[in-house]
Amino acid sequence: MKYIPVVLLLILISACLGAPSTEPDPQTLPTSKPRVSFTFDDGITNDILHYRFEDWNKMILDALDKEQVKAIFFVTGSNKLDEKGRYLLSSWNDWGHRIGNHTWSHPNFNAEDNTVAIFERQLLQTNSVISKYSNHIQRFRFPYLKEGNTEEKIAGIRTVMAANGYQNGHVTIDASDWYINQRLIKKIREVGEQAADIDAFRDFYLTHILERANYYESLSMQLNERHIPHTLLLHHNLTSALFLDDLIEKFKSEGWEIVDAPVAYEDEVYRIQPEIVPAGESLIWSMAKASGNYEELLRYPAEDSRYEQPVMDSLGL
Repeated sequence: MKYIPVVLLLILISACLGAPSTEPDPQTLPTSKPRVSFTFDDGITNDILHYRFEDWNKMILDALDKEQVKAIFFVTGSNKLDEKGRYLLSSWNDWGHRIGNHTWSHPNFNAEDNTVAIFERQLLQTNSVISKYSNHIQRFRFPYLKEGNTEEKIAGIRTVMAANGYQNGHVTIDASDWYINQRLIKKIREVGEQAADIDAFRDFYLTHILERANYYESLSMQLNERHIPHTLLLHHNLTSALFLDDLIEKFKSEGWEIVDAPVAYEDEVYRIQPEIVPAGESLIWSMAKASGNYEELLRYPAEDSRYEQPVMDSLGL
């Protein structure tokens, strides 16, 4: 009987123990539940009402940290060169979140005067700022989710992105959190925080986000026949600071799984580029539009304040 020398045996054991795991990330495995990840846009650096910028920014980070979930922060570059801007980027970077590109000054690329050349300049200006951070990611989020209003512009923009190693930071769940945020701040300024009924704003916010999430999940199931890991668009604002904790709990109570945004983007659905003109909106909306089969389920624009204004008016919000 032959024996493996002890030294060789120890080497083999050590190699096995030190080998990288081939087990897939559990967040990427097929699931029977809807899944959602969190992405944030813009990155303002001013105080809001009596909330100091550093405090309300940390409220968002604390909510994510409590859930141990990682987000992607798509930032504009124009206000990130001063002390507050650098602090903002460092805070998200150091808490382990990824930092993506959201242009320099937030132009609408469906506007006639915003050309491919302007797009390239906006992309590269902000890239020069965020590339200094260890957690930067080469994904680009279009302002207003508008990706071009002509075939030529759409093709030109996509060529610029590919040439610079950028992928689309698609949204699959879009909503109007920004509008609720505007109205909340306006109400507090008018009547004060005590009389503004923040709980009513919170309830409306949670109901609205979940309603839109369920709409896009239903449409996605018809298109993809599986639960994709969604990317939810939120904004870096007061409603995120005040309500993100509750939103995460609301998703969980409704049976949704929370996943990391960088992991969500590994799904093959995010490699799809629907061929529609104008381009943009939610990726799911665009896929449905390109198919030609869901016109009765689609509105344009997909999300806008015009849809929430009458309800909020009637509720006194």
